[in-house]
Amino acid sequence: MEIGIVGKPNVGKSTLFSALTMVDVPIANYPFTTIDSHVGIGHVRINCVCREFGVEDNPKNSICIDGIRFIPVKIIDTAGLVPDAWKGRGLGNRFLNKISMADALIHVIDASGSTDIEGRPVSPGTHDPLEDIIFLRRELIQWVLSIVKKHWDAVYKSVSLLRRDPVEALEEKLSGLKFSRSVISEAYKTVESECGHLPKWNDECIKRFTELLLDMGKPMVIAANKIDFPYAEENIKRIREAGYDVIPISAVSELVLKKLASQDIIRYLPGDPSFEIIRRDALDEKRYKALDKINQLIFEKYGGTGVQSLINHVVFDVLEYIVVYPVRDPNRLSDKDGNILPDAYLVPKGTTLKDFAYIIHTDVGKSFLYGLDVRKKLRLKGDYVLKNGDVVSIVSSQ
Repeated sequence: MEIGIVGKPNVGKSTLFSALTMVDVPIANYPFTTIDSHVGIGHVRINCVCREFGVEDNPKNSICIDGIRFIPVKIIDTAGLVPDAWKGRGLGNRFLNKISMADALIHVIDASGSTDIEGRPVSPGTHDPLEDIIFLRRELIQWVLSIVKKHWDAVYKSVSLLRRDPVEALEEKLSGLKFSRSVISEAYKTVESECGHLPKWNDECIKRFTELLLDMGKPMVIAANKIDFPYAEENIKRIREAGYDVIPISAVSELVLKKLASQDIIRYLPGDPSFEIIRRDALDEKRYKALDKINQLIFEKYGGTGVQSLINHVVFDVLEYIVVYPVRDPNRLSDKDGNILPDAYLVPKGTTLKDFAYIIHTDVGKSFLYGLDVRKKLRLKGDYVLKNGDVVSIVSSQ
């Protein structure tokens, strides 16, 4: 799974990326700070099953702190997109191509309206962030549309002359955009019901197909950044009323808190509703006042920075992934080396136990015999559909 961070310049994309991944990237108050694509690892947060089973775990592929499990997710940061980026303006297609690998997109906007459409600083409240949402969606549609049209003659001939299945022909030409066959099929069926068989499609039908591809294949969540600025609250309300999926965040606050927590100056886990200063002597007056401001303007008003809620929302609510714990020994909840609850996997909702066996390793899938529900001590068949929080042991012929 890969999640892309997009948006115009100077809205806090790189700050959010750093806050999610704690990877240092250039951060400055001017457009095009990010001159190369960055990839890092963020984490979703869940309650670990270790507390339920009364064990002390030692994870390998994730982190568990006081019963809270943090599971890794790949995050892609991109440079700011400006109007007509799909034509190559600004850093253009160089970064749009990176977006093609994303399963979902986080669109970071300046909720206070203190940056214009190009990302230049302006007075808070003088720019409407709704315009940014509309412009960026238009850019993505035009970019994908240009790729679809580039291959359209080949698809048309394949379907009309060779009588190929339209979904198969489209999937072949759009493979580089990481749209699944199911997404292409659903988008095609919707447009077919409106426009008829593919050879009859006009430009509007092709555009409609493109829009559906993006909405279903790369769903977007709006990260309304700079929530401590004037005008942010009323702008967020308007964006929600317009029907957009929006999460209020303060990326810089999350970054500050994570850095101080890493230095043992405060006690804070990402997603906590509060933080505690544990080394007051390590804070000068400026940083102490900054923490007080974060507490008043962010935590007391919004219940947190929103950054952890954002990534959790994308993974669990939008992409509908679940968490599954595989163990080798169902009695000790361990792997072959004795690690307790060693792994927590993120898998799509609807994944079967045999699908999961292949996710763990191809050889495990090929030699799959059956599985065990560790809680209920019941044998599971390969077509068992996994549920969130399942702890399973897979038995193979190896």
